[in-house]
Amino acid sequence: MTEFWAPGTTIEWVYEGTGRHADKPNVRPMTVVRDDADGLVAWLAPGTPLLKPVLVDGRETRHAGPVAMFTEERVLKLDVWHGTGILKVSPSGKPWSVWYFWGEDGTFHGWYVNLEREHVRDWAARRTSTVDHALDLWMKPDRTIEWKDEDELEGAVTAGRFSEADAERIVGDAHAAIRDIEAWTSPFSDDWQFWTPPPTWRLPAAPTTHQPTLIAEELHS
Repeated sequence: MTEFWAPGTTIEWVYEGTGRHADKPNVRPMTVVRDDADGLVAWLAPGTPLLKPVLVDGRETRHAGPVAMFTEERVLKLDVWHGTGILKVSPSGKPWSVWYFWGEDGTFHGWYVNLEREHVRDWAARRTSTVDHALDLWMKPDRTIEWKDEDELEGAVTAGRFSEADAERIVGDAHAAIRDIEAWTSPFSDDWQFWTPPPTWRLPAAPTTHQPTLIAEELHS
């Protein structure tokens, strides 16, 4: 990689749709914190407008269950990020990203390792794209690790979203991430849990690269 985004640049962090849902991506506008040979670090601020796939009745896809969430029809919903801000780190060459979570009072809650395809960048569109791999890890501040969404990975195999070989590889990636944690390598050792966003940063604009089918009332309330 020979070029990087400057800090403060607005980009789109995209989870691509796949199969029958190829036209239903999850698009999160984010602000670049750091970008270099080690990877991309970006901030998802509270209240950020975003685009996400939901069930046709507007519910989150996981409400359909671990199998049907991969087979039921979806529509795109224009929404906002309702949680506290998330700092996301995409380490170069790794099939996962590491998310940093804080509480409303600023207390650091832990690290979320989101298993996903290695990112692909579109420089002209200021977009970094990946594919979610369903399985995740959660690590508390005391470094206790919990496996998450194993049922969704199994459901993805049952639904034909992943093959058995895919699932084995994803589980292997999770174990590789755990080895990085145990060795306390970057980004875990980089102390991002003490980072705070500059007060001058503004919320990014809503995604404009895709047209939502369903507009959320939350944006106007």
